Amino acid sequence: MNIFLKSISVIFHPILMPLIGIAFYFLKSPRYIPPQIIQAKIISIIILTMILPILLYYLLKTLKRVKSIYLQTTKERIFPLAVNCFILLLIIRKIFPQNEILELYFFFIGVLITSLSCLFLSALKFKVSIHMAAISGVLMFFIALSIHFSININGTLAFLAIIIGAIATSRLHLEAHSYLELVVGFFVGLLPQIITLNYWL
Repeated sequence: MNIFLKSISVIFHPILMPLIGIAFYFLKSPRYIPPQIIQAKIISIIILTMILPILLYYLLKTLKRVKSIYLQTTKERIFPLAVNCFILLLIIRKIFPQNEILELYFFFIGVLITSLSCLFLSALKFKVSIHMAAISGVLMFFIALSIHFSININGTLAFLAIIIGAIATSRLHLEAHSYLELVVGFFVGLLPQIITLNYWL
């Protein structure tokens, strides 16, 4: 059970959530987008939100600035979160500008607000659950897309709800977060996506 719960935290790590969000959009969007454009966008997101953060983590670990990939203390989180905010700004300006794919532009605006909130809370020495923030943001984005495109994705939403419960259980079991940190993380991810709905839904 310990191995299973630990694997949940790894499989659904926050760095995977942007890729999951855009992949789902491209699968479900009724708009025609040339395959080469989709491929270029996905590769860019993989490089910027996955490969680059992993390289940064190993650099910080080599410099003994972090102890694990979970960034267990608020002090360890500040620099990676600041870099992540910069990466998200780059994505918003260069990969998904407002005049191209509006839904994904505001999805990443919401993700940026979430990251800035996590950074602010870390500066205040409050260790919000980034796992919960990431998955709840994706959940809200999926709900919005189902309304926007009038598609039935109840199975996907039910699966995500189960995953949210599994992540919360995993983080509690590993003693990585308190109940309060998980609840705050959930809303830190959810609310920015709700706020941005006014601009594209």
